[in-house]
Amino acid sequence: MSPTLLRIFPYFTLTFAVLLHGINLLNPLPPDYLVFGHLLFVLGMVTYAIQRKNLTTWILVSIVIGVIVGRDYPGVALSLQPLSQGFIRLVKTIVGPILFATLVYGIAGHSDLKQVGRMAWKSLLYFYTATTIALFIGLAAINISQAGVGIDASKIPHHDLPTASAVKEADQRALEAIPEHNHWLFKTTAFFRDVFPENIIKSIYDNQVLQIVVFAVIFGIGLAQLPERKKRPMVDFVDSLAETMFKYTHIIMYFAPIGVGAAMAYTVGHMGIDILKYLFMLLLTLYCALIAFLLLVLLPIALYMKVPIKKFIQAIKEPVSIAFATTSSDAALPVVMQNMEKFGVPRKIVSFVVPTGYSFNLDGTTLYLSLASIFVAQAAGMHLSFGQQLLICLTLMITSKGVAAIPRASLIILIATADQFGLPVFIIAAILGIDELMDMGRTSVNVIGNCLASVVIAKWEGEFDQQAALNFEEE
Repeated sequence: MSPTLLRIFPYFTLTFAVLLHGINLLNPLPPDYLVFGHLLFVLGMVTYAIQRKNLTTWILVSIVIGVIVGRDYPGVALSLQPLSQGFIRLVKTIVGPILFATLVYGIAGHSDLKQVGRMAWKSLLYFYTATTIALFIGLAAINISQAGVGIDASKIPHHDLPTASAVKEADQRALEAIPEHNHWLFKTTAFFRDVFPENIIKSIYDNQVLQIVVFAVIFGIGLAQLPERKKRPMVDFVDSLAETMFKYTHIIMYFAPIGVGAAMAYTVGHMGIDILKYLFMLLLTLYCALIAFLLLVLLPIALYMKVPIKKFIQAIKEPVSIAFATTSSDAALPVVMQNMEKFGVPRKIVSFVVPTGYSFNLDGTTLYLSLASIFVAQAAGMHLSFGQQLLICLTLMITSKGVAAIPRASLIILIATADQFGLPVFIIAAILGIDELMDMGRTSVNVIGNCLASVVIAKWEGEFDQQAALNFEEE
């Protein structure tokens, strides 16, 4: 087949499938006709994906193929579940090493805050304020939309639906001897008890993310107090470990089209085509929440700090486009630093605030994590009290700081948080089907948030070049 025909073929199959469904609406056709149209469309999509040679395209195509397989061949779709389970297992192997390495390096590798003085605490104050607001906007959005309510939980295997309570069976017996009005206190203290590891290897094996975080933070503080000669080998080791895990994650993501396609096929085959409306509602809720965060939080901050909005949009347009297309904040990092420096932020501030923000100021990701966690509980028919939701937010407030700025890294933290609170991973497998579309939005907001953060800190330090901002021109 000639290159021209290969380029045309996907569009031909799409047109044919649309016409076939149009005719079916007017005059119902035999089911075999529609199945043939779907198979032809799948062939066209595969041809298109092969031509593009792009992971994002492969994932989006696998979503479409998964929906078609789940609808037309539910028996085949159900048999594909092990592929999605295998992908989730691979993702889980990332959690312990990447959290440990990034947190230890972040503390021990950059521990001398006296060097950066006021800029350090101002940056951290800004980061935690912005991400905390993002968490609560996500929490509010999902509680308003109730996007996960209505999914038939009876179709989810019972063993995937443990209790949302963090209290163990032994603690449950202890509760019987405690007055009911004090139960909340016991559950809260039990939660904080369980964040301390008794064996770090066991914590990593069990995916106990908070225990890993606590160990890594204390380990990092201890390492930071050693003389430079003694701490340097370990700092270099955790830095290498973090970089290795980033590469490991990139390799695993090449399995994403198979895992995501299988997850979508199984979801549709197991729960029917109606599941798509709940996933679309989740997607719509996320984008509405992200837009609300931009308009109600970041825009007022920019106006209050007297940032020239039009020029700022020009400065961030290119890095945000890169982030949206690649779903990776890292891919946009060089352009972010270059454009913010041209925009009037001194290099010493850009080089500190932006890289630090990539660990501590992922606004879009933290908003998504709070929203998606509650969606999982809603979809499983689990009622979480406001207190439990706050505990989840507190957990995410800590664990999201270790999220790497790589595609779909938030999936790692979402799975880890689900394990922590007994939320069913099966629902996360369903979310995998639209994770690519959600990642585009949340990564873009991450980049916007970090660009604005560098400007805010520069203004706060009195070192922002307003004239350079007003004179900013795209190359």
